Amino acid sequence: MAAKKIIFQLHKILGLATGLVVFIVAITGCCWAFREEIEATYDDYKYVTPQDAPILTPTEAKNYASPVFPENTIHGTVFKKNTDAIEVIFYDAEPEFYQSVFLNPYNGEVIQVDNHLTGFFAFILKGHMRLWLPKAIGEQVVAASILIFILIIISGFILWIPKKRKNLKQRITFDWKKTTRWKRKNFDLHTVIGFYICSFALIIAFTGSVISYNWLKYVVYVSTGGDKVPAFIIPENESELRSNSDTVPMDYLIVKLQKENPEAVAFELHYPKTETESIYVEVSNSKGLYYDADYRFFDQNTLKEIETPAIYGKYKDAKFADKILRMNYDIHIGAIGGIAGKILAFLISLITASLPVTGILLWYGRNYKKKKNSN
Repeated sequence: MAAKKIIFQLHKILGLATGLVVFIVAITGCCWAFREEIEATYDDYKYVTPQDAPILTPTEAKNYASPVFPENTIHGTVFKKNTDAIEVIFYDAEPEFYQSVFLNPYNGEVIQVDNHLTGFFAFILKGHMRLWLPKAIGEQVVAASILIFILIIISGFILWIPKKRKNLKQRITFDWKKTTRWKRKNFDLHTVIGFYICSFALIIAFTGSVISYNWLKYVVYVSTGGDKVPAFIIPENESELRSNSDTVPMDYLIVKLQKENPEAVAFELHYPKTETESIYVEVSNSKGLYYDADYRFFDQNTLKEIETPAIYGKYKDAKFADKILRMNYDIHIGAIGGIAGKILAFLISLITASLPVTGILLWYGRNYKKKKNSN
């Protein structure tokens, strides 16, 4: 009993301290769940009429897009099917800049420019990641709060366990009558619902913490038997610097990869930042999923494929520990389970957002209501 009292106080204090953060992160999380499906209803500009003509090379796409934002860095260029526009992605960390230029793949005409830092979903993501605070502050507050929320879930489950087996039914069902007071209903909403979603909420919170903390990512990887580097590493070229020539080997790479991987959804090519860095291409094998992508690296002079010592290489070479870490984000957003997984993630996030509300109402009822009645 003494232990449960300590756990109760811990649960209450931590819940009050992080309640608002958990509420915002959960609400924005359920709003984010169907972002891709919602955006797909108004993305007609991303498609073009196919032509019997070659598509732009990576160098041509870069040259057509660069004048749009001449002062910013091209992060990569996305090539899909012959019915899709080419997307050239510009990204700079400081000051933060993230926009995409969509090009006609046959003539280089600029179709549309998207600013990923504005709009509804950009607003939602900023709230989810950093509470709309400055990045350096907000991300730390969210990360710490979600780590604490894991303790809240565990302590809540311990408190939920009934003293006697005969009281178990009361903890897993809503037994409301016309005479049941709102205080009892609120208690049931907090405890009964909390019990049913605690395991799912724990998974979402834990995967979110793995995204936030590199040390936790390392712990998860090593504890599951990982023996590679749990980071993203772009290897250096294996060849010497090539002589000046009008031929750019990189421009043959996308066509080569499309022939080798006809079922692939997209190819995101990243231009080497230096003369010694290899070309990095992310091959997306499934729409809406990230874990099974192939991360491939090629010598920019010879196009010879180079292996990386990190976990982000070809998916077929990934071991169990590599897959666990790769799947983390897809598990976090529910995409790992397809549309059913996203619906589940949406519902869990929505219900999780209700727990701080019912918890605060419980705390208010036990403290301030008693004070008012005693006066």
